[in-house]
Amino acid sequence: MMKKLAITKQIEQEFAYVDSIIAAHTNSAIAKVNAESLQTYWEIGQYISWKLKSTQWGSHVVGELADYLKRQNPARRGYSKRNLYNMVSFFDTYSAPEFTVQIANLHLDEFVQSQTAQIAASPIVQLPTAQLQDLQLPRVLCLTTFTNHVEIINRCDSFDERIFYTLYAAHYHLKVEELRRSIVNHTFESLMSKEKRLSPVLLTEYPDAQFMLKDKVFLDFIGLTPKHTEPQLHSALLEHMKQFVLEMGKDFIYMDSEYPVMVGGKQRRIDLLFYHRALQCLVAIELKSVDFEAEFVSKLDLYLETLDRDYKRPNENPSVGIILCPSADKSEVEYTLSRSLSPTMVAEYRRLLVPVDVMQRSLAEYCEYLKKEFSNTGKTEDR
Repeated sequence: MMKKLAITKQIEQEFAYVDSIIAAHTNSAIAKVNAESLQTYWEIGQYISWKLKSTQWGSHVVGELADYLKRQNPARRGYSKRNLYNMVSFFDTYSAPEFTVQIANLHLDEFVQSQTAQIAASPIVQLPTAQLQDLQLPRVLCLTTFTNHVEIINRCDSFDERIFYTLYAAHYHLKVEELRRSIVNHTFESLMSKEKRLSPVLLTEYPDAQFMLKDKVFLDFIGLTPKHTEPQLHSALLEHMKQFVLEMGKDFIYMDSEYPVMVGGKQRRIDLLFYHRALQCLVAIELKSVDFEAEFVSKLDLYLETLDRDYKRPNENPSVGIILCPSADKSEVEYTLSRSLSPTMVAEYRRLLVPVDVMQRSLAEYCEYLKKEFSNTGKTEDR
């Protein structure tokens, strides 16, 4: 019987390289399939849109087309009357000149050229009439799925939002349910806000943290009453930890609750301890059921100093602290955090989904951040 060899670190790295080859080509195949699907829907949407706008077809013809396609191939899915109209909406929305100008200003086609397969109209199928313009599918749309695009088109009003959620869904590999929640919870406004409550040290240590950490968190899934205590908040979050992590962001990894730390021979407990994959650091979250007070920060500073001295691993970055409270006075937070020597932020939570004013902000900085992120991801997969 052959004896099983012990796997050395060198062998493990070589095995990991083989695994990375499989992953890279699998992801490439998935991307190509998605790009071809989107090209199909784009061309169908363009043709039906032209037929409807030229009044050559009435709305009932789209239903007849759906029935015809089903008879031609009963096993084929995705071409119902409703989905055919989704294809029309997909084409009409993203063939608009305003959208073309927006992605050109953000240099998004250059950005995604290396992220998606090159696609072109089929050389076999010829356009049925010279009156139908051959408008090309913008490459940036290939970063996510058609199902996600339908969600984005139906729920977002501006091209700023649509571009953001297309990039956001691609970056975090969001499924449609996760994307829907991100839109309903105003992730665009939260991440693009210029009034985030971040300490200067946090921005110095982690310049990209503003694109990773939300300053508003919606906790509608835990069913808290208006008058609730910190233990009730803590218990509810533990019971719904999966939803809480999805709300905070997919890079958060839950580690422990009431994590014990020793400070000068006295044991203290951090409400919630996470690890953030992108920032590569521990994240301590302090829960408060009352509005922000300045003294909250000094307690969190103590926890972060203890984590960095006694618990942080050598390869990890300085720990980050988040105070999660119902509300916070902007001026009080600014004054308090300006003197804090720790990478800290204050985030507000909402018990219910409530309308929040849209805060418009240029997507240029966010796009630059994502270009760097996608570039780093590509280098990681290549190794």
